[in-house]
Amino acid sequence: MAYDFKNIKLEKGMYGQREKSFSKILEELDPSENYRGTPLEGLDAFQRQLKRFDIHVKGAGSDMVEKFFHTTDSSVLFPEFVSRVVRQGMEEENILPNITATVTDFNGMDYRSITSDPSEEELELRHVGEGAQIPTTSVRVQESLVRLHKRGRMLVASYEAIRYQRLDLFSVTLRQIGSYISRMHLQDAVEVLLNGDGNGNPAETFSANSGDGALSYDALVDFWARFEPYSLNTMLVSSDMMLAMLKMSEFQNPLTGLNFQGTGTLTSPLGAKLLRSSVVPGGMIIGLDKNYALEMVNGSGVVVEYDKLIDRQLERAAITSISGFAKLYTDASKVLTLW
Repeated sequence: MAYDFKNIKLEKGMYGQREKSFSKILEELDPSENYRGTPLEGLDAFQRQLKRFDIHVKGAGSDMVEKFFHTTDSSVLFPEFVSRVVRQGMEEENILPNITATVTDFNGMDYRSITSDPSEEELELRHVGEGAQIPTTSVRVQESLVRLHKRGRMLVASYEAIRYQRLDLFSVTLRQIGSYISRMHLQDAVEVLLNGDGNGNPAETFSANSGDGALSYDALVDFWARFEPYSLNTMLVSSDMMLAMLKMSEFQNPLTGLNFQGTGTLTSPLGAKLLRSSVVPGGMIIGLDKNYALEMVNGSGVVVEYDKLIDRQLERAAITSISGFAKLYTDASKVLTLW
């Protein structure tokens, strides 16, 4: 059987197209659905190109970086390889999906979100009699724009320095770059949760300090009770607060410990998922209703300077990602501190 993927002409122009990634263009030229029932089923268009040029990117038998540059066509695949591995690093232990209610793709740098924070009167559960006016929920556009930020790293390495390195080893560095970018996005998210997105919506802050400077279970219960009508289902905590919580007798329940030992997932006795991060200031717990608190605005995925990578000019090749965050419902996130 003749496979179309072997006859595709690869060129730089397949990168940098608005609304279309390199992978999407490849899929349009070589649809994966054409390979159902064949030995290549399960591979996407990019993976089939790696097979075409016999490039192995994983395992002890992975090829060296220079394998991408044996032909002009195969060199075009290198930026997509870099982008995919960086994305893999961003997704490893990424906690953003656990604190965002929705993700909006947006082509630009200034985004205007919507809000629908109801008043106490609008939250009342009232019967609607025949002919009576139905209670309303007002949805309006936010007054201030949400600014998107570019985060990234500069890849500084000469081609001569990495050409004989195994792709599997080189991938470790790329994943670390992805992890750093993901952490920067998380820092942006925490900043918005704490101080708002410029629309006068900072998180309400409560003190857990009962005089002895220690965190108590009573303070956590009081914090949980403040979320009505939302639910405290996620707690983003600093390392010291996580340690203080783990030392509480309430967190030493056998079932809580068994779940942590078996799955690595720690759930508090309050039913909230605990997420530890060093980007949260010390002595602080950010509680939120994950379903209503935060919107992530995705300005771009991972973007690499494909011209430099294809031409082996790695000395200063930027790897970036653009995103921003907007608060949806102000009362869906609150802060507990020891201050």
